Amino acid sequence: MKPPPEADAATLPAPHLAPSPLRRMQARGRVRGRIALLGPAFVAAVAYVDPGNFATNIAGGAKFGFLLVWVLLAANLMAMLVQYLSAKVGIATGKNLPELCREHLPRPASWGLWVQAEVVAIATDLAEFVGAAVALNLLFGVPPFIAGLMTAVVAFALLALQTRGYRKFELAIAALLGIVMLGFAYDLLQVHVDGGEFARGFVPGFQGTDSVLLAVGMLGATVMPHVVYLHSALTQNRVKPRDDEERRKLVRFQRVDVVIALGLAGIINMTMLVVAASLFHESGRTGVGTLEGAHDGLQALLGGGAALAFAVALLASGLSSSSVGTYAGQVVMQGFIKRRIPLFMRRAVTMTPALVVLALGAEPTHTLVVSQVVLSFGIPFALVPMIFLTSRRDVMGTLTNGRVTTVVATIVAGLIIGLNLFLLHQTFFG
Repeated sequence: MKPPPEADAATLPAPHLAPSPLRRMQARGRVRGRIALLGPAFVAAVAYVDPGNFATNIAGGAKFGFLLVWVLLAANLMAMLVQYLSAKVGIATGKNLPELCREHLPRPASWGLWVQAEVVAIATDLAEFVGAAVALNLLFGVPPFIAGLMTAVVAFALLALQTRGYRKFELAIAALLGIVMLGFAYDLLQVHVDGGEFARGFVPGFQGTDSVLLAVGMLGATVMPHVVYLHSALTQNRVKPRDDEERRKLVRFQRVDVVIALGLAGIINMTMLVVAASLFHESGRTGVGTLEGAHDGLQALLGGGAALAFAVALLASGLSSSSVGTYAGQVVMQGFIKRRIPLFMRRAVTMTPALVVLALGAEPTHTLVVSQVVLSFGIPFALVPMIFLTSRRDVMGTLTNGRVTTVVATIVAGLIIGLNLFLLHQTFFG
C-alpha cells in the first residue's frame, strides 16, 4: 500500500542537509578534491607572462645582466597580493569587482571606469596579437596581418571552450602556460648561469638612469588591470559557499592557487631574464631589446632548437593572454554597465584595432611599448576601488581585510601607481 504523501516528504533529506558544492568536490579524495579547487589563478597568471613581459625581461637581462633580478622578485610578490585580494572579492561577495563598483560608486564614476577599462582591453589585445603575430612570423614566415587573422581563429577556439565549462578553459590556459615554461626551461638548460652573479642580483641596486627606467617599466607594468577585474569573476560562482566557514576555506585554497600560479609566472619571468643575462649580456650583445633580436641571438649563439623553443613559447603566450583578455572584457562590460554581448562579437570588436596596426606594418616592439603605456593608465582605476571595497565590512563581511593587509595593499598600490606615473612622465617628457 502506498504511504501517504506526508510519509514521503518525511523520508526526503532536508535541503540544508544536502552536500554543498565544496563538500562534493572534497569528496573526490584528498588529492583530486584539492586540485579541483585550483585553476582561477592560472588563468590570471597568463597576463604576467604576456609578450610585453618577454620584451622587457629580455631587454633587462641583455643590457644589465643579473642586476634587476630583485625587481622581478618584488614585482611577483606585489602581484600575488593583488590577485589574492581580487580572488577574495568574488568568494566573499558572490560578485565581481566591476559589479561592486557599479553598486557602491556613483553612476558617472562607474561609467567612467567602464570607458577606461574598454581602452585598456583594446591595448591588451594589441600587445597579445602583436606577440602572437611575431611568433607566427618567426616560426613560419607568415606576414603580420595574416598571422593576426590566424591568431584570431585560435583565440575563438579557446573561447569556445569557456562556453562549455570553466574547467576546460582553465586547463587549456594552464597547458599553454606550461608550454611557455617548458620553452624557457629548454633555453635555460642551454646556457651557463653564474650562480654567484645570480645571487647578487637579489640585492637591490641600479647602474645609472637607464637601469632605473627599465626597472620602473618592469615593476610598473607588472599588474595588469584586466586580470584584477577578471580574477574576482573567476571565483564568484565557481564554487558557491554555503556559509562563512566555507568561504574562509575557499579563500585559503585560493591563496594556495595564487602562490602556485603566480610563483610559476615569476619563475618564467626570472628565466627569461637569466637566459638573456647569461647569453646576451655575457657575450656583449647588450643591445638586444626586441623579440626578433632575441630570436636571432638565440639562433646564432645556441642554434635552431633554442630559437624554436623561444618562438613557440611566445606563440603560446600571445594566444593564451589574448583569450584571457577578451574574457576579462566581457566581465568588465557586464559588471560596470550591466550589458552583455556575445563573447565572439566582443572578440571581433576588440581585436580590430590590433589587426589594423598589423596591416599597417607598425614596428612590433614599439607597438608593445605603446600598449604598455596605455595599460599603465588603467592600473589605479582597478587597484584603488579594490582596496577600498575589500576594507569595508558591509561589503566583505567576515572576510574584510585586516588593518595590516589594507596598509600593505595601499603601500603596494601607491608604489605601483607612482612608478607608472614616473614611467609615463619619462615616456612623454623625459
